[in-house]
Amino acid sequence: MNDSDTGMTGGELTEIVLTVLVAFTAVTAVLVCLAYALWALLALVVRTAARAVGPFQPGTADPRVLAIGTEPAHPSYWHAQAWLDTASAVGRSYGALWERWRGHWMVTVAGRLLRGRRPKTGLRGSNPLTRLTMRLVAPGTALGGTVATLLALAVHTAVLVVFCAFVAVFWAAWLLTVGAVRGSERAWLLARRVRTTCPHPGCHRPFPIAAHPCPNCLSVHTDLRPGRYGVFRHSCACGQRIASSLLSGRARVAAQCPACARPLPESVGTTRVVHVPLIGGSSSGKTMFVAAVIAGLRSWSTRGNLHMELASDADQQDDEALTLRLDRNDWAHKTQGDQRAWMILVTKGRRRRLLYLYDPMGESLHQAERVREQHYLAHADGVLFVVDVLADRTVRRTLGTTDDTLADTARPAAQGPVDTYQGLAGELAALTGGRGDLPAAVVVTKRDVLDRIQSLPAPGARVDEWLATIGLGGLVRGFTHDFKASAFWAVSASAATGTGALDTERRRAAEPVLWLLRRTGLRVDDLIMDEKGVRRG
Repeated sequence: MNDSDTGMTGGELTEIVLTVLVAFTAVTAVLVCLAYALWALLALVVRTAARAVGPFQPGTADPRVLAIGTEPAHPSYWHAQAWLDTASAVGRSYGALWERWRGHWMVTVAGRLLRGRRPKTGLRGSNPLTRLTMRLVAPGTALGGTVATLLALAVHTAVLVVFCAFVAVFWAAWLLTVGAVRGSERAWLLARRVRTTCPHPGCHRPFPIAAHPCPNCLSVHTDLRPGRYGVFRHSCACGQRIASSLLSGRARVAAQCPACARPLPESVGTTRVVHVPLIGGSSSGKTMFVAAVIAGLRSWSTRGNLHMELASDADQQDDEALTLRLDRNDWAHKTQGDQRAWMILVTKGRRRRLLYLYDPMGESLHQAERVREQHYLAHADGVLFVVDVLADRTVRRTLGTTDDTLADTARPAAQGPVDTYQGLAGELAALTGGRGDLPAAVVVTKRDVLDRIQSLPAPGARVDEWLATIGLGGLVRGFTHDFKASAFWAVSASAATGTGALDTERRRAAEPVLWLLRRTGLRVDDLIMDEKGVRRG
């Protein structure tokens, strides 16, 4: 029996040893490369994803960040930027994983090993054995890098799914918060019937939300409410944080009309506004009556029955100037310009109203075309009609010579009350959309002069009956027919203003306004006299 029959030849043994060595080398390369590559790849994708959320370089502009548009505020992170960052993190991390497998493990490491070169330096192996070992390790390295990449891909995908789920949850929570806060504010304003309209002459435009200049840089924010720029606060382009909801104090931020850019009172966005135009001919005593109304409201406020304050600095200044003239027994200047609006904040208990008391020029109501230009009439919640009976032709014909001279000293209006009313009634119905639910408070002015005229009976408690007695019954019937409700007063503005003003006359002068405010839900019944001259309270 020879050696070939009893055992392996030397060549076969060498082949087995080499096979085992190659297999051991390949397996070792796969395992070592797998462990190292998996750790390196996971660290790479985490680092890449984290960097994708932040800027490319601190202190430099990032084109992925949403730019500031026409609204001078930074968009809220959760509105869109969160999804941009998420997409950037996902795309860049997967891209980094692909580039590391293809460019590093396949091309650089495995490719150099197959050519007998060192992976880090690319230098050729120093001897044939080293180069052989490199070539033997190359397939295992490629396999290990591939398997590690696939495992890192699976782990990273699972992490990204969880991450995207968290982003979606936070985004949905933010969106629900915006909807809840914005909806609750809207419901609160609707429940209080808060309508925002510009009170300034030449504008009178309604708007859903006022414009707010930034306290720092004065950039005007026209969308300062819960939304894409934040829930409770907006971040101005200058970095100033501004309250954007009623809960966080938006009512305390200076406001202006978005159309004409003129300032608005602080309470315009939180308080129901009551629009009341003061209608009467030129020189009928409208401005004097306004002064008497303010004095009367202030008298009730001093007594603690209600609280009133002028809502703007301009009103404060005009009131001081008007009071100074009246204290010197001077006449109130007639309204300058087309018209103006007094803004008066009246509070009774827990309810308050922002009264827009419009005082137009009497000439603006003489012609139908001019009446149509008074756009504030479209928003009226009631009408204060000032009647100067001394300007009526029928009344003047009944006066004797002495009384006629006395009437002239009262500076009668240029147009009689009947003509003023006829010019107003039809156009008012057109401007208000045919609304027949407006109340009208009718105020006969200059009662101090009327009380001294012997040719006419003195006005009594029933002013409407007195008007019918002196020949203005048609005017009374017109108010009764054209308005949902009407009430009548006779007021002496001169007795309610000036140095020797009577407190009772002041409070009486305020009753027509209080009557209109009562019809909007302000509980002031105890401040208004009934037809018998007794206060309801």
